[in-house]
Amino acid sequence: MPSRRSFLLASGGAGLLPAAAAVNAPAAHGAGAFSLDGPWRFRLDAEIKWREVSVPHTWQTSATTAEYFGVAWYEREFTAPVEWKDSAVRVEFDAVFHSASVTVNDRPAGEHLRKGYTAFTIDATPHLKWGAINRIRVRVNNDFDEHMLPRGKSSDWTHDGGIYRPVRLLVTPKLFVERIEIDALPNLSTKTAEVRVRAVVRNLGTQAAEGSLDLRIVEEGTDRPVVQKDGSARYNVPGGQSAVIALAAVQVENARLWHFDHPNLYRACVRASSGHAYEDTFGIRSLETRDGAFFLNGEKIRPMGVERMAGSNPEFGMAEPSSWIEHDHDDMRNLNCVYTRVHWPQDRRVLDYCDRNGVFMQTEVPTWGPGTFKGMKTEPDRDILDNGLEQLREMIARDRNHPCLFSWGVCNEIGGQNPPAYSFAKTMYAEAKRLDPLRLVTYASHSLKKDPGKDVSGLMDYVMCNEYYESWSPGTPQDLARNLDEIHQAFPGKAIVISEYGWCACTADRPEGDASRARVLREHDAVFRERPWVAGLIFFCYNDYRTHVGDKGTGVMKQRVHGVVDLYGARKPSYEALRSESSPVDSLRAKGRPAKLSVALTTRATVPAYILRGYTLRAVAYGFGEIPIERLSAALPEMKPGQTAQHEFQFHEAGILRIQLDVLRPDGQSVSTEQWKF
Repeated sequence: MPSRRSFLLASGGAGLLPAAAAVNAPAAHGAGAFSLDGPWRFRLDAEIKWREVSVPHTWQTSATTAEYFGVAWYEREFTAPVEWKDSAVRVEFDAVFHSASVTVNDRPAGEHLRKGYTAFTIDATPHLKWGAINRIRVRVNNDFDEHMLPRGKSSDWTHDGGIYRPVRLLVTPKLFVERIEIDALPNLSTKTAEVRVRAVVRNLGTQAAEGSLDLRIVEEGTDRPVVQKDGSARYNVPGGQSAVIALAAVQVENARLWHFDHPNLYRACVRASSGHAYEDTFGIRSLETRDGAFFLNGEKIRPMGVERMAGSNPEFGMAEPSSWIEHDHDDMRNLNCVYTRVHWPQDRRVLDYCDRNGVFMQTEVPTWGPGTFKGMKTEPDRDILDNGLEQLREMIARDRNHPCLFSWGVCNEIGGQNPPAYSFAKTMYAEAKRLDPLRLVTYASHSLKKDPGKDVSGLMDYVMCNEYYESWSPGTPQDLARNLDEIHQAFPGKAIVISEYGWCACTADRPEGDASRARVLREHDAVFRERPWVAGLIFFCYNDYRTHVGDKGTGVMKQRVHGVVDLYGARKPSYEALRSESSPVDSLRAKGRPAKLSVALTTRATVPAYILRGYTLRAVAYGFGEIPIERLSAALPEMKPGQTAQHEFQFHEAGILRIQLDVLRPDGQSVSTEQWKF
């Protein structure tokens, strides 16, 4: 899976894999990103002897340390070539759970405390020995902490400790572009887009640096240039400081819009006079909510999907390889997932996948549970609020350019009518809108059953409701219907998303029974579909998930049984029920014989509902021995929700015993499958 960022002008490309390996030096004042993944030494705090592990790594997947929460240590060496002496050398950690203190050659280089899901960078330059071996050491702590989010043991997921996401060594000039912020605003009537770029320019030198920034934008995949603007802005940055530089706005002609069925991407590159260049991918799209609905690029959508709990495969834990990230998300797309949410900031590889494959996502600050505000009166404790704001700012700073990000989530199930929780969510909402005014912001509420109008949901851009009637909560589908009507009456102009629903076999009175999971899915969907202001659905969840409060299994297998696949990804019968319920196709029927087979396809009029554009109807004929012997296909017309299209296939092969019909998305992914036997 390619990284969406690049640090340009890198030399040769030798990585830093052996413990004390030299690295090909970049050209003078060039830049390079060199992996620090692979062999590190590791030990728990009370141990003396080091052992070798491979980073990304978590100790929670080892049987002997699965229940260990506390301090552990990592270290490795690398050689810094003399050619780097006039460069800035930084170490970038995609995430460490949850606190990291870093030394370089036994000298403190920086720390990142109580923020386990966001990226951070340490400046190693002042501590390096040029042309010699250098040692980096990281003290990691994953103990439950009452002064951070998630607070203490309030959350219901795995708290895997370690350097569990990738690590890189960044070599740049002293004046470099640290990141770029991109807003791409389409004009739907002219088919153009205005692109505004801001560059965060940092100067690690001792003297002020001035120069200019150039901007280049190309189509991702084709590299076709669409914008080239030299001298787009000037900078003058004092030594040891950073500045945010707004580049001149540019216009993209014939803009290719991002859509979950058509995930078109662009790549912007900002180059500084120092010789450093930074690039990032982005998409051009508009997403708004009005009149109780969502509109993507001006078209009404009612999306549906399923949530995945990362870190649940016992072989990997939170230190997931790219192959497993792709496995799970490929499987979610097979489930017709175009809209999901997560409870904490994600690995950048997850967001890259969603950008490129068309999956909308809400990513969240890891604020889970009413216990977050236990013991507080009218306002949240300052340490909790500050920690939430820091995590929000770091999440938005790193991820704001991803077109897959549907909205920012500021918290989950906090008790949104409790005064300190209400104040917390209000403050977080305001900060998110300040940092990223164009993106939607909300929170997932479980406190809308009584007096919903008093909930902080009313301040959000749209309402997210977690409902577990028949599972975590007593009641029936009729109680659900009544409650939904009350929520709509409380917030008549707001879109309402069911952000969690499903069946958890998590108590003695609810033993595992996958038939119950499929039944709840279907019966609750029927309630949602009767209400046009239910704008989206997210089933919980894709997988059974590892969690420190799990009621099944022990050690690395401690889990909640809540998914349509198990910890290893094996599909349960409810998997096919979810795939069918999440399809934008309501029915797919055939009649006749192979020589004249008439097929009628009807799209859903209600959630999930959106325009089908660029879809294909495929028919594959099978003969004796289940051998596929003939394939026919037809391009479908553009289909709005609730429309029907018909097509006639004429097969010529003899001995056809069955025909499999599939409706395919533009990328060939099937959204609906039916069998017609003879």
